[in-house]
Amino acid sequence: MKTLFSQRRYYHVEMRFNEIAGRDIESTGFAWWSGNARLINTSGKLLGAHVAHAGLMVFWCGAMTLFEVAHYVPEKPLYEQGCILIPHLATLGWGVGPGGEILNTYPYFVVGVLHLISSAVLGFGGVYHSIFGPDILETNFPFFGYDWRDKNKMTTILGIHLCLLGIGSFLLVIKAMYVGGVYDTWAPGGGDVRLIKNPTFNPLIIFDYVFKSPFGGDGWIVSINNMEDLVGGHIWMGILCLVGGIWHIVTKPFAWARRAFVWSGEAYLSYSLAALSVMGLSASIFVWYNNTAYPSEFYGPTGPEASQAQAFTFLVRDQRLGANIASAQGPTGLGKYLMRSPSGEIILGGETMRFWDLRAPWLEPLRGSNGLDVSKIRSDIQPWQERRAAEYMTHAPLGSLNSVGGVATEINSVNYVSPRSWLTSSHFFLGFFLLVGHWWHSGRARAAAAGFEKGIDRATEPVLQMKPID
Repeated sequence: MKTLFSQRRYYHVEMRFNEIAGRDIESTGFAWWSGNARLINTSGKLLGAHVAHAGLMVFWCGAMTLFEVAHYVPEKPLYEQGCILIPHLATLGWGVGPGGEILNTYPYFVVGVLHLISSAVLGFGGVYHSIFGPDILETNFPFFGYDWRDKNKMTTILGIHLCLLGIGSFLLVIKAMYVGGVYDTWAPGGGDVRLIKNPTFNPLIIFDYVFKSPFGGDGWIVSINNMEDLVGGHIWMGILCLVGGIWHIVTKPFAWARRAFVWSGEAYLSYSLAALSVMGLSASIFVWYNNTAYPSEFYGPTGPEASQAQAFTFLVRDQRLGANIASAQGPTGLGKYLMRSPSGEIILGGETMRFWDLRAPWLEPLRGSNGLDVSKIRSDIQPWQERRAAEYMTHAPLGSLNSVGGVATEINSVNYVSPRSWLTSSHFFLGFFLLVGHWWHSGRARAAAAGFEKGIDRATEPVLQMKPID
């Protein structure tokens, strides 16, 4: 029987070393749909694939930024317009004024165009290295060449990547401290762009975030609530990445590391997927709960913030109608507007009591030494606080048409998808599937290293029984 491919039953996970393979299943052990697996030993072509992929990502950033600029409506907040890129640029202090008001969209247009131009350069580079460039880099460009089994070269590449991450971290520090500043949602009067002149250098403060519990009011690194700590954290992150990068460049892996890790292309892929998974899952929790790095003026309120905003709005309304907010009781005998937390602080009452740990810029001015200050609530609520709370209570990031966490979401929330919800969900699902990818590829890599991974059984694969296309 005539077949399109070899009748060989198994194709091994790793390609054969010391030879340059082609792009077909015979020479690589991988069919065309396995993608970059065919390029494990062709470093030049693999470079082309990665550069082209980078071009696609940068192109999306540029095109999507221009799309958001073209559809931007000044009369509506960003979080009502489905924007996910402009909020990031606004957080960096571009085109935004007091209270998070977008004053100028031209910087966003410039950023979009720069990304499109960059994507074209990357795209041409990807095409060149994929089609016209050398198959391998080791012969013509030894500095850029590598062998997956060369442990010293692999740790050097790791070090270079860490140095690049450190430089990126310091770029944010420079922007925040010297180049126009960043948007601070905690600035007096409802947020503004400002220079962060005194970032936190104290390692006890910075690393306390890292070693905090992720549960309850502790909140791990997600609990960061001021820009000084945030910028200080990036300073320490930049230092650690640069020091670690230089360390990995100038040193060789220790004997225990050589024994513990699998040194193959698929193993490195699995390590990278694990790191990306941690980043994605961490980002999903960060954007869901944190309103300092992700200001609610741009991303919409957090779930707890929307719930507290509703309780606050009703408190303001009923206080004007003559209610005694300090002593009024609800149906259960608990405080209707104000009550005590388990630790004795005065908090907002009702169903929102579960979110008493919330810290938000529009609510903090009303706090005293023991929680909310009744005298301030009675005499010092500012119009901007009322407006912001009223806006946030109707834009909860909750996919419900009735009530979740005490937040009535059915009036102005029909067809409303919060960017905070979108970013949280997308990062969670991407982080999860990256984790699954890590499990898959790490298992294959270890099995291949142990010598018992045969690959996929292709004996009964339908395509092997089909006639050649030509």
